[in-house]
Amino acid sequence: MILAHGLGGSTDLPLPVTFVLIGGAWALSISFAVVIFAWRSPRLDPRRRWATVPRAAQRAVDAPASRWALRIVTLAFSVYAGWAAYAGPDDATNALPGVFYVLLWVGLPIASALLGPVWRIVSPVRTIHAVTCRVLRRPTGTALIEYPARLGAWPSVVGLFAFVWLELAYSDPGSVDAIRTWCTAYVILMLVGALLFGDAWFENGDPFEKYSDTIARLAPLARSPEGSLVLRSPLDGLPTFPILPGSVGAVAVLLGSTAFDSASQLPAWRNFVDDVSGSSDGAVALRTAGLFALVSIVGVAFWLCCQATGGVSRTERRALPGALAHSLIPIAFGYVLAHYLTYFVEKGQSTVLLLTDPLGDGWDLLGQQGWEVSYVLSEHPGVVSSIKVLCVLLGHILGVAAAHDASLRILPRAHRLTGQLALMVLMVFFTFGGLFLLFGG
Repeated sequence: MILAHGLGGSTDLPLPVTFVLIGGAWALSISFAVVIFAWRSPRLDPRRRWATVPRAAQRAVDAPASRWALRIVTLAFSVYAGWAAYAGPDDATNALPGVFYVLLWVGLPIASALLGPVWRIVSPVRTIHAVTCRVLRRPTGTALIEYPARLGAWPSVVGLFAFVWLELAYSDPGSVDAIRTWCTAYVILMLVGALLFGDAWFENGDPFEKYSDTIARLAPLARSPEGSLVLRSPLDGLPTFPILPGSVGAVAVLLGSTAFDSASQLPAWRNFVDDVSGSSDGAVALRTAGLFALVSIVGVAFWLCCQATGGVSRTERRALPGALAHSLIPIAFGYVLAHYLTYFVEKGQSTVLLLTDPLGDGWDLLGQQGWEVSYVLSEHPGVVSSIKVLCVLLGHILGVAAAHDASLRILPRAHRLTGQLALMVLMVFFTFGGLFLLFGG
């Protein structure tokens, strides 16, 4: 029905955009057909590897001196950015919004997709906790209260939503004071949680660690079950995504918030907010409701499609959303790249320049006064559009492959094909909707 609507010409989109939408949906449908006929047995294996990293390199990476040096450098940078946030001007020339929204939120998943779960290694709050435990001479895993297993990843889901709410729903997301308040609350909550629950709190309660660990399932650099550093196929890491309460919620927040970011740029949504809200607080309430609605739609639609699978018991059906949640990770990362790549490349440069002169006093520590931001991507919109389409389509195709492989492992033989149809329809809808939001506005 979606394809028929696009072909019928009832949309107001320009013809090239319509072709992008229809082509994207057809590309995903064809890829599903190819996977069905060519991928007849489970292939994804976390134990498989392309190569093992040389032992000398592994020893250098795993050496306590290397780990602590990296931690201290990151902590020092965080302290420097925090000082700049408070000592610098309270306007757009402050480096904090760029560090927060660009280097951290966009840079973290890119680094994680290449190198693995980097945040658990460089996290400043983990470092502070580790140093404190060393001073007190107690293991970092020591907990005053055992972390409740029923909570799972839900605390980190709440933290992820709090971040995207500040970015997408708050009245002034670029407010230095608002970002300082958010970061202060984050540090306090992480350290108090670690005091109570030990390292388990970071794994389940730190939104940035959950973000990094989720995208890191795609990293070609990984650890083997024996602990060795290996190079592997990005898809082989997806089945290792932990099945916890809140796992689907975490991916839904990442995917739904990116969709809302695009949807909120549509003139129809902006006009609706302006006409209905009547005040700044009303606009925040509407944007909050819209953000929550899109995140919920992603999560509920995925859950319902998993529940539509036949041939399994009620208990097995309840476990399906968690068992298939990893198939949404490539889709979420594809959207992040498609939506934020230009922003990361260009705004990232200006953020670095602001960091080299945090007070706006004309510092020239690196001889950067003659540097200029290169708008290399904005100057080539055709290239950017092609990259966006490629990121979205590749993410969905990898998601289809991951879902198909998991279905081969989980579903009875008689339902392996029909059991995937509902999820396939959903992914076609996600593809069509994602491309529409990227290009239709």
